[in-house]
Amino acid sequence: MPNLTVTNEAWQREVGNRLQLHRLNQNLSQTDLAEAIGIARKTITSVENGHGGTLLTIIAMLRGLNLLGHLEAFIPPPGPSPIQLVKLAGKQRKRATGKRGTATGRVNEPQKPWTWGPNA
Repeated sequence: MPNLTVTNEAWQREVGNRLQLHRLNQNLSQTDLAEAIGIARKTITSVENGHGGTLLTIIAMLRGLNLLGHLEAFIPPPGPSPIQLVKLAGKQRKRATGKRGTATGRVNEPQKPWTWGPNA
């Protein structure tokens, strides 16, 4: 229901309905969920009927239904703004430094052949 013309109250009912369906799919009664998360059963009834609840209540219900991970999708963390991307672009490497000698950093040192084991 990603329609922007849907009212806030309709979204509130939809969230309550979805929480109720998840609770029922997990075969939990309202009383069981209420006891598990430490809130009143009447509060769960109110949320599920679309009469609202606090954000803390919704988070507690999500936690009790093992759905807390879905908050990441609900409000994902913001990425960098276009202005930040432009500023960062100037700090990216533009060229490699090239070879500056051997792995030890000494140009004139003869290289030993690579061997496997503790005597390497």
